[in-house]
Amino acid sequence: MAFQARNGAEVTGTATEIVVVARPGLSSSESWCAAGDFVIRELGQPATTPLYRVTPPPRRAGEGVSFSLSPEGATDRTGLLLLGDRDASLSAGHAQALCRVGRWRF
Repeated sequence: MAFQARNGAEVTGTATEIVVVARPGLSSSESWCAAGDFVIRELGQPATTPLYRVTPPPRRAGEGVSFSLSPEGATDRTGLLLLGDRDASLSAGHAQALCRVGRWRF
């Protein structure tokens, strides 16, 4: 059974492989939001947990986005505009902060 993130995206997986299921118009920020929400609310991990994107951007139409809690196999790009010198990870809390439902951010 899939986890439904606050933004309505479906997420499946475990800490080893987190998959945000493809849907029309799914943006990078929405996929990060869903993955971060899954890590915090479903896996019970702290907001400081690093989250890595495995599927390199841009994704193909109909393709989900995979994430992991491990840097192994991670892409070097997030698909987001980030400023500063850092790796291609976000904390689960930062990712979850990208959640938006309609006009409201959760």
